[in-house]
Amino acid sequence: MRPFSKSSLLVMACMTGLVVFAASTPAGATALQDGSVVELTIFQAIVLGLVEGLTEYLPVSSTGHLLVANELFGLNSTAESEAAIETYAICIQVGAIIAVLFLYWGRIRQMIDGLLGRSDEGRKILTAVIIAFAFTAVIGLAAEDTVKDRLFGVGPIAAAWIVGGLVILALSRTGWFDKVGRELGTLTWQNAVVIGVLQALAMWPGISRSMITIIASVLVGLSLRAAVEFSFLLGLVTLSAATAYEGLQGGEDLIDTFGIGTPLIGLVVAFISAMAAVKWMVAWLNDRGFEIFGWYRVAVGILALVLLASGAID
Repeated sequence: MRPFSKSSLLVMACMTGLVVFAASTPAGATALQDGSVVELTIFQAIVLGLVEGLTEYLPVSSTGHLLVANELFGLNSTAESEAAIETYAICIQVGAIIAVLFLYWGRIRQMIDGLLGRSDEGRKILTAVIIAFAFTAVIGLAAEDTVKDRLFGVGPIAAAWIVGGLVILALSRTGWFDKVGRELGTLTWQNAVVIGVLQALAMWPGISRSMITIIASVLVGLSLRAAVEFSFLLGLVTLSAATAYEGLQGGEDLIDTFGIGTPLIGLVVAFISAMAAVKWMVAWLNDRGFEIFGWYRVAVGILALVLLASGAID
């Protein structure tokens, strides 16, 4: 893996300074109607930021990890705290969004050039991203309530982790990810529709948006390297839209419940850890392949089931 550039280190130093500043503010807390207090400590904010950043772009499901972490911390013990922590989990994605903006600015600039008519390849990639996102958004808005009511639990998340892990292992053993594929600029609008529809499956926590989009991209003919990059770019748009949507709906309640300091800490930690995770993932896949993520998913799924059976989490 290449070392971080000087500009990368400068940005991370500035963001780390924000963590120190935010850490000097009191931890967010609010009193509920029954007199109990919901608090998000600085330690919890750092852990959740790490979980978000490290898992957002890896094919292991950041949403699943965050939901289980919230269960372990007891942050979703009431309706008020559950709503606030769900918004928190979405909004700290801003850190992961900034990480991809920073790491893939060259490709994003090419897409901007495509929008302005200065790059045919950039225009094709931007069109594919928009089409894929549009199909995911339509399906997501239609199925949002059903998914939250039925699939946002440790049991369904564990099942999705294990099944997804077995799928990755099976595909890895058959050489699925080793096929010689096309470059990113060859994506058609039909390819984008397939990827967008399949990405909607990731609304089920534990499935993983990254896993689905990478598999779908290889399915339509992209190389693994191109599929991973498209997953990052599509995730940039998808996460930005989800963050804006959730922030507008619950941002005020988030601040009322947890304050400003701890969400800022989570965001900054998510940025730094997402930078590291993306760089590591690209380097790992270039040398060693996809199989490790399958084994990890199976292991964490089994662990979640054990914790559920023991009563450690609900």
